[in-house]
Amino acid sequence: MAARTAYVPRPGGETAFTVSPSSLKFGPGALAELGADARKLGLGRVALFTDRHVRETGPFDAAHRALADAGIDVALYDRVKVEPTDASFRDAAAFAGEAGVDGFVSVGGGSVMDTAKAANLFATYPADLLAYVNKPIGEGRPVPGPVKPHIACPTTAGTGSENTGVTIFDFVEREVKTGISSPHLKPTLAVVDPATTYSLPAGILASAGFDVLTHAIESYTAKPFTDRDKAPDPAARPPYQGANPWSDIGAAQAIRLGGRYLLRAVADAEDHEARDALMFAATLAGLAFGNAGVHIPHAMSYSVAGLNHSYTAPGYEREAPMVPHGISVVLNAPAAFRFTGETDPERHLQAAGWLGADVSGAGPNDAGTVLASRLAEMMRATGLPNGLAAIGYGEADVPALVKGAAAQQRLLVISPRPVTEPDLAALYRDAMQYW
Repeated sequence: MAARTAYVPRPGGETAFTVSPSSLKFGPGALAELGADARKLGLGRVALFTDRHVRETGPFDAAHRALADAGIDVALYDRVKVEPTDASFRDAAAFAGEAGVDGFVSVGGGSVMDTAKAANLFATYPADLLAYVNKPIGEGRPVPGPVKPHIACPTTAGTGSENTGVTIFDFVEREVKTGISSPHLKPTLAVVDPATTYSLPAGILASAGFDVLTHAIESYTAKPFTDRDKAPDPAARPPYQGANPWSDIGAAQAIRLGGRYLLRAVADAEDHEARDALMFAATLAGLAFGNAGVHIPHAMSYSVAGLNHSYTAPGYEREAPMVPHGISVVLNAPAAFRFTGETDPERHLQAAGWLGADVSGAGPNDAGTVLASRLAEMMRATGLPNGLAAIGYGEADVPALVKGAAAQQRLLVISPRPVTEPDLAALYRDAMQYW
């Protein structure tokens, strides 16, 4: 069985896809050019977003110094919460609304970049927090237009937020994660300096690195863009369009790089070749999923993180208990890919092979299982929890987990296989333990 190489439109189906990536600068030392980048965008006063831990690091010092040396006035916001909440988004939005800035710079992980996106949006187009939040949790109001320039500088190799128009938060009252999606939220420029990962603890890099892999595999196995109904208005085309020839390029290479370098990068902080490669994989995966979308593992992750505020992951001991995003996603991934394997066996087998699995004797019926097994092997090798049970979940939690995941229709519609609530229940049960 051949992998999907051509995208054949169906009657009434979509025939075009849109690519609108952020501008990108990549390489060790790129943060030193941040002041020049801000000046090029015409910025004179910026809101600099970070968190209290990143503020203590060399990468933050380099970014702050580059802005100061270029004569950029800085309004510092360092109260970003790791795994943001509705309350932390409101606090950031209030700061941005009063700061009188003409642009934003974010230095940190996905939480920092997402918080800066939300603050930029609400400072530019003030509204209630839920106004722009995806349905059915929020109103799903379209973002009215462009926001202020935003330079995103990731310090972890994982989220890809520097390349996407998505911002995610934990809606504490409803015990679920949700977000806002709009092409207008994509950062103006991504400044990706892989040297920022050299001091990351192994646990943080493992969590972020598996986010890279799931982004890439979900994009590569997503429903083809040609399976969607044709948009009546090109402006109505969703940010997550489904797999397409452009997203396939970045997703495939990100999977290859992750398979070759993730275990090395986690095992040895001095292996700069591996950490550089993993950071580039994160960038490629962000470009891919920011266009194609992600599906079941991410949809399931939002309730995994939203319902659990007692787990402390290795590397996150200085934070309040929570399930880091990458862990909340990858714990569902083997179960999810077992479920989707039948939709395009060759793509699932390709992904497994790129991750290092022996696929020489595997047939179409084995595809999902082979990919799931290889992911579980890599999780075990990097010290990740053995499924959802290892972070405190059990059978009694399945109904609540399903409720949270079922609300993520923006993601579930990208799944290559239709997903019902009974399917989600079976997937959560399958994800309880892997070895």
